[in-house]
Amino acid sequence: MSESQSVGFKAIRSPNLVDQVADHLTEAIIVGRFTPGERLSEVGLARSLGVSRAPIREAARLLESRGLLVSQPRRGFFVRALDATELDDIFDLRLCLERHAMERLSRACPVEALAGLHRQVEVLCEAAASGSEGRRIEEDLTFHRMMIGATGNRRLLKNFDDLAHELRLCITLITKTHEDPDSIADCHHLLLDALASGDPARCREAIDYHIGVARDYVVRSVGESRPLARPH
Repeated sequence: MSESQSVGFKAIRSPNLVDQVADHLTEAIIVGRFTPGERLSEVGLARSLGVSRAPIREAARLLESRGLLVSQPRRGFFVRALDATELDDIFDLRLCLERHAMERLSRACPVEALAGLHRQVEVLCEAAASGSEGRRIEEDLTFHRMMIGATGNRRLLKNFDDLAHELRLCITLITKTHEDPDSIADCHHLLLDALASGDPARCREAIDYHIGVARDYVVRSVGESRPLARPH
């Protein structure tokens, strides 16, 4: 059991243990407390979180269904490791969803939705300034979820929510494209300016650039370094 799995957690006291444990593990994965390919110790996590092994196991199954963990027979659960092809596929699907959302909103973006997105950029910048990587990621996803939600297409939103779990793994690799609050504000305001213009071509160009920069950086860096660690 690694040191990261034996310290640093607060004991959980909640009737909804599985969701609470899942939230704790998700946060730990996002901030890099667990590395790709690392095996989770049910015993160590149960001791650290002050729960039995049963909710640990159930939470691990839940995170497996969300694409954050993988399991091996008789060996347990491991943090999922994404290779360059998988990363490219995830970003490709994300681009399809958000490009469609931007196209719809370019025709009619509610004023209140645009105002809400502007406020969310401020929240995102505050999260970045706080130094909390986990919070920054969540606020970033919230911005894009709000944008897709503004289309009123519930199925589009559901598909984004399903993809968001894997996106959390991807966004953890994008720190160099979002180094400070100013860069975060600038890149998101480009999207908002495009929406405000009502120009479909400008909206498509803005979202292609926004997601494309992140995708190219992550896929290239993973491909040039090495395949991310596999369970061993």
